[in-house]
Amino acid sequence: MEWVELTIHTTTGCADLVSEILMQEGATGTMVEDRADIPDPTKPNGIWEIIDPKLIDSLPEDVVVHAWFEPDASFQDKLQSLHARMAELKTADLGMDPGSLAIGSESVHDENWSEVWKKFYKPFRAGKHLVVKPTWELYDAQEGDKVIEIDPGMAFGSGTHETTGMCMELLEDVLQGGERVIDVGTGSGILAIGAALLGAKDVVAIDIDPIAVKVAQENIEHNGLQGKITALEGNLLDKLDVTCDVCVANIIADVICMFASPLNDHIVPGGLFICSGIIKEREQDVVDALNAAQYDIQRICRKGEWVAILSRRHD
Repeated sequence: MEWVELTIHTTTGCADLVSEILMQEGATGTMVEDRADIPDPTKPNGIWEIIDPKLIDSLPEDVVVHAWFEPDASFQDKLQSLHARMAELKTADLGMDPGSLAIGSESVHDENWSEVWKKFYKPFRAGKHLVVKPTWELYDAQEGDKVIEIDPGMAFGSGTHETTGMCMELLEDVLQGGERVIDVGTGSGILAIGAALLGAKDVVAIDIDPIAVKVAQENIEHNGLQGKITALEGNLLDKLDVTCDVCVANIIADVICMFASPLNDHIVPGGLFICSGIIKEREQDVVDALNAAQYDIQRICRKGEWVAILSRRHD
């Protein structure tokens, strides 16, 4: 069995919290590597004589939490989700320093996990009609299926993560055909592609990460949707001068709270806003921000540790 070992650099005070987040994201186990756990051999306490001083010297300067994951179909999304959660933790008011929260990874048996996981990523249904199919897999489409061909590469959005799945389900529920859609933080482009297949007439897919934009563009072309979807590199909605009927943003709570109000300039009165990437502890913060920005909450979906919210801008 091959495993991917992830490491997150933190502090003694935040190690348990980081470990808990790793377990929530599907780690099979965690281990904390912390100098503070090793008795100081210069201060005898009854067991100091069995502690090799070289052991302390070999430990990292900060605290490192190790976790092990199966390189299955969901691993890429779990990794991107962890990056988002660590970014959110970095800015949270914890009352203590969380450390760098830098994430590292390696394959336990020196296999290329970025290829190994593909063996586990199979076609699956993401709603009543949407089906997500890896580009390298075969699928016998059923009547009414709208098939999204996707190669996530190193971008977030294979469809297996709860947040992506909830956004796709909400898009399927609200799109009637002919809408203009903006997908903020598009990642692999999966939500933009789903929106186009569901009948949106024009979709703008934007991401700050140039790698994500490249991956999204490749997936858009693979699905033959160049005429409907435009992939752009940019920070949220900066420099974007278009409006939409539906905006979808699968990012993190802090960013959603920050741009809920500026979104008014880009969504028509009565337009819909679908947002996710929200951990359950931040649900009320996002609801409050949406209400303050003149959005009415229409529906709240919850899966595991995650929340997706459908809201409507006041007329």
